[in-house]
Amino acid sequence: MHGARLACYLAGGRPEGGARVYAGCRDASPPEGTAAVELPGAVYFATHSPVWGGGRAFYDPLAPGTAPARAHLVTAGQFADLAAQEMYGTPGADLDLTEALATGRQVLGPGRYETVVCPGRLDGHPLLTLTAPWRMADVAAAAPSVAYLRHLVAGLLEAGPWDPAAVAGHLARCPGVAGRWPEGELRAMAEDVRRGGDQAPPKPSPAVRAVSRPRSR
Repeated sequence: MHGARLACYLAGGRPEGGARVYAGCRDASPPEGTAAVELPGAVYFATHSPVWGGGRAFYDPLAPGTAPARAHLVTAGQFADLAAQEMYGTPGADLDLTEALATGRQVLGPGRYETVVCPGRLDGHPLLTLTAPWRMADVAAAAPSVAYLRHLVAGLLEAGPWDPAAVAGHLARCPGVAGRWPEGELRAMAEDVRRGGDQAPPKPSPAVRAVSRPRSR
């Protein structure tokens, strides 16, 4: 969600607070556009990331609720290279995403970010994201590290429509965060991120796009 972290996937580099240097995509161009969206489903934190030292964020499109997110307009090749980097692979191979586009879901492998989900479309473009093959209820929640959480906070603030109170309220309900960080502490974190220059200069707030769940066929 955070533009600075996404830039490390696209152009290569190490995101602040992370322990890994990313190779970058074959095409290092920035996204042609970015929009704030609301997706059907929920975000939760589980497993353990050696890069961040805590739980990873996953998306369950079938869980009840709505998840605020950001849509970045990238090429099919860039998406394939992002997917490769998420699974510690080498960028360079394109993906055939026919199944994901037709049914809303495609399992590329058993890894934690090797399931492609297509929760809808935006301005004619398919929305695609990477998540785990399991459901939210099938795995134990795990608390994320502060550095990892701050990237999510920064990304949501960067999107425009959500203020620190809204960001804190959303994260406070996510399994892995719920019960570990009081909403007041999360709001203080969001205020600190906003004051500390961890996000891009403010831009006019884009309208939030609500995305309908696709119908499988």
